[in-house]
Amino acid sequence: MFIDKAKIFVKAGNGGNGSMSFHREKYVAAGGPDGGDGGRGGSVIFVADPNLSTLLDFKYKRKYAARNGGDGMSDNRVGKNAENLYVKVPVGTVVYDCLTGLILCDLNEPGMEAVIAKGGNGGYGNKRFATPTRQIPKFAKPGYPGEEREVSLELKLLADVGLVGFPNVGKSTFLSVSTKANPKIANYHFTTLIPNLGVADLGAGRSFIIADIPGVIEGASEGVGLGHDFLRHIERTRLLVHVLDASETEGRNVFEDFEIINNELVKFNEELSEREQIIVLNKSDLIYDEEKLTGYKQKFEEMGYKVFVCSGATKKGVKEILDYAYERLQKIPMPILYDEDKIYNEAIHKVVEKPYEVFIDDEGVFNVTGPFVERLLKSTNPNDYESMQYFQRALKSSGIIAELENQGIKEGDLVRLFEVEFEFVL
Repeated sequence: MFIDKAKIFVKAGNGGNGSMSFHREKYVAAGGPDGGDGGRGGSVIFVADPNLSTLLDFKYKRKYAARNGGDGMSDNRVGKNAENLYVKVPVGTVVYDCLTGLILCDLNEPGMEAVIAKGGNGGYGNKRFATPTRQIPKFAKPGYPGEEREVSLELKLLADVGLVGFPNVGKSTFLSVSTKANPKIANYHFTTLIPNLGVADLGAGRSFIIADIPGVIEGASEGVGLGHDFLRHIERTRLLVHVLDASETEGRNVFEDFEIINNELVKFNEELSEREQIIVLNKSDLIYDEEKLTGYKQKFEEMGYKVFVCSGATKKGVKEILDYAYERLQKIPMPILYDEDKIYNEAIHKVVEKPYEVFIDDEGVFNVTGPFVERLLKSTNPNDYESMQYFQRALKSSGIIAELENQGIKEGDLVRLFEVEFEFVL
């Protein structure tokens, strides 16, 4: 089954907790602190795998979590760093951050890697907090949490040439005779329900990739007939081959079809209208009026297009089209898909969370919340005098005490830090 869109949740590992430990050895009455730091949590890393061609695996597994780092140990032993979690995706996968809608990465080369969620750093052991005046610190730091986010995956095929045109104009037949691809072919509409890829091998090391894009219909740019699902697969192509049914056996009009398809390309992505196009007048074996065919060719050439007369059924004109396409590809640069303002920049777009927040509830209690306070509480030993001194200095240096005073706190007022309560003392 071909799946080209998926949404999953990724969670990096938390950092390990620092250890609170003291050296114990025979004949050593009072060993110093020797608690080691926690290990780093594992990151979630996406890898572009050329052996994959669909996002089907993500339809059944939607959560990917890396392991946490190991906790620090005594004797200054550092906790073990967790292994990174590598998630394989097809080459051509674009990863979006669901919260901002911005692009995290475009994995458009085999073996390309991108860190989607970073593992948390390990917390410090009590050895780190030893000073000449605080020689037996009875507290340590917890590990930092790993990043987590919901991401959207979108597969955009990697092809040099894209075949576009209405359903049943002969695109699949053209692909089958110009490459070794074996698409399903029959004389009815929407035979092609998924994009097909093939490699056109011209010999002497000359080759390029062709994508047969399922038939585009009027309204495709608004999503009609799975339009969005089809159109995005030609965004990477450098050259478009517009296949038209010159026989008009189904009552079609060559020029109307050409205009409708190009209008849909403009509506979906204006840059697609600027891509170079080759016109292929297909099914020439069914045309008995040569003057009519010549008239079509002449009119398209007057419009500035390179035109080829072709018959996929008899292979007439196929080689000439492939040779010309290869020559043009040597001169057409790779398209730039994304502007800078669409790329996720961690320094700019990261959601900044306040380290703490102070507010007075209905009971008149001063509440202090936030990630900084939570981490500070986890690293505080309420039964140890030096630990409580460190706790009080941290409240002052972080600006929490000053903020409480700005909000009018008085001596004896109750302060609540999550589940911890104490009376304020000046």
